Amino acid sequence: LIFKYMNILVTGSNGQLGSEIKDLAANYKNFNFFFSDFSALDICNSNQLDVFFAENKIHTVINCAAYTAVDKAEQDAEIAEKVNSEGVLNLVNAIEKVQGKLIHISTDYVFDGNSFLPYQESDEVNPIGVYGNTKRRGELAVINSAIDGVVIRTSWLYSAYGNNFLKTMLRLGNQRDELGVIFDQVGTPTNASDLAKTCLDILSSKKQSKINSKGQLYHFSNEGVASWYDFAISIMELSGANCKVKPIQTKDYPTLAKRPQYSVLNKSKIKSDFKIEIPYWRDSLKDCIEKIKN
Repeated sequence: LIFKYMNILVTGSNGQLGSEIKDLAANYKNFNFFFSDFSALDICNSNQLDVFFAENKIHTVINCAAYTAVDKAEQDAEIAEKVNSEGVLNLVNAIEKVQGKLIHISTDYVFDGNSFLPYQESDEVNPIGVYGNTKRRGELAVINSAIDGVVIRTSWLYSAYGNNFLKTMLRLGNQRDELGVIFDQVGTPTNASDLAKTCLDILSSKKQSKINSKGQLYHFSNEGVASWYDFAISIMELSGANCKVKPIQTKDYPTLAKRPQYSVLNKSKIKSDFKIEIPYWRDSLKDCIEKIKN
């Protein structure tokens, strides 16, 4: 079904991805957006969802709501489970009642990072912490349902909004002369603005057919590969910060949650299905730093 005006609910809309969708919303004239965050609409409350869907005739959801504090999740497993898994199931049930569509955002943390080849959608998952496990259960809530649902896994998300690695580096780059950053974890930084545009393009009518089917799984990140060290070096270079970045090993920077050592995502499927061009990570990083400066 293609509606002249599609009512789209964006959950978790004050986070990085939701904020970037807000910035792009005006470019999508036939979408009528409802932006909600936890205070306005709690996805863990199924009654609240049903009422909201009925009152606002919601047809489509982009679920950006997530518990993403990876280390904190190790001690907060119950809340992470509620938001990342049970909340997604509530959304799926609400969407099923209106025969709507869902784009759900997942993560590279569903993999253990023991590969040396970019992960494909068909590769076996093996999450290594609470965050990855709860996100995997959220994926399954969509994949095993009867709704038209798309799960998009992404990695190393940053933007001009919220808290993220880029903003931490920009802050520390101005405060310190030297910084140690991990060089033995490899993935791809992803500008949330590029992911936001991809979500909206997928929903635009030309490409609708691909989500008129059950439980589609896609990978999306920017192009290319980097370590956190490479990412930090580029941030300092592009922002003009006078801070020396030194490479350190994961073992020298212990965290509560274990991270995948390698989580590069293979994006062939999303590129061929939706005919999208994905920018190189450094080009997108440059754009984001410009956006923050302005």
